[in-house]
Amino acid sequence: MEPSTPGLLFPAISLLMLAYTNRFFALANLMRTMIARYEKGESPSVYRQIINLKTRIYLLRYTQTLGVSSLVCCSFSLFFIFFSLNAFAKISFVLAVILMIISLFTSLWEIHLSVRSLDIEISKIKINH
Repeated sequence: MEPSTPGLLFPAISLLMLAYTNRFFALANLMRTMIARYEKGESPSVYRQIINLKTRIYLLRYTQTLGVSSLVCCSFSLFFIFFSLNAFAKISFVLAVILMIISLFTSLWEIHLSVRSLDIEISKIKINH
């Protein structure tokens, strides 16, 4: 196994981590806004939004954990290649890819919950056709 093989994952993982982090900050700000609205006694749907946001933030935490774990496994793979431990390098690389895939599916789950959040907002208005 060549060092360039695990090296292929580094840019992908880095970009995913950046996207996950940006999404986390956006959700955290939205959560603060929703909590302020809830404390003012606004619509009951705000509470449902807060519950949805809490779940999404937890999912993003798992997504980020999986992404970091993938990066660590990728780094170990390079370490093992350096010391000519090819069997361990391959195992670490495969584990890195699996963790990245799980991270992507977790992110997809969070996106589906995001659509539910939008449905809650849309349900508050009456749409005329």
